[in-house]
Amino acid sequence: MKVIKASCPSCLAKALSFFHELDKEELDELSDNKVCNFYKKGQLVFYEGRIPTGIYCLEKGRIKIYKVGFDGKEQIVRFATSGSLFGIRALLSGMHYSASAATLEDSVICFINKSFFFKLMDKYPGISKDVILSLCKMLEEAEEKIVSIAQKPVRERLAETLLILNRVYRPNGKKVVTHDICLPREDLANIVGTATETVIRLLSEFKEGKLIEVRGRAITLKDIKGIKTLAKVFD
Repeated sequence: MKVIKASCPSCLAKALSFFHELDKEELDELSDNKVCNFYKKGQLVFYEGRIPTGIYCLEKGRIKIYKVGFDGKEQIVRFATSGSLFGIRALLSGMHYSASAATLEDSVICFINKSFFFKLMDKYPGISKDVILSLCKMLEEAEEKIVSIAQKPVRERLAETLLILNRVYRPNGKKVVTHDICLPREDLANIVGTATETVIRLLSEFKEGKLIEVRGRAITLKDIKGIKTLAKVFD
């Protein structure tokens, strides 16, 4: 981890964050009340059980939020992308982190102390509203995950996971349909809730069925409609 300088007014992820409604003066103040760090791929941002002292804002990169089971196996519960605040549920509840966070790629992450963040929430109702909506979305995703694990076989869960990752790995600000998903097979298995060997076998079958293209670790969805049908996801 290395401390770097980053200006909130010129931040490219600002429009995607909760701070999009702040004017230049408030953004300058935000810059003065944060610490920005560069994290290498695979670095831990915070760990389960720690007491939060502020909020993390992801300027650039991708983060996995995960829990570690009694057997030492990870279970990825969600992702954070550019503009996302993470660690927010523990901060607002005053509880310990219930999960850990680590970088999936080189990332730039800003840390805002809790007193200043709460000050912004009090001053700008729009930020509070965005926070509530974010928490509601987390709850909805958790409920969908529970239903998926309980009711869908592994093949359908993998297809559904690929659709989610296709959004996570989409280049910022672009509406491209085809792009690479670069995630270790072990992490992919941890999301789906199955063995790594099972994921490798099913990806091979998806490739043979021309649903995806695989180049090393990179996965590209070639037939999104077919994957949605397999996942039983209907827009």
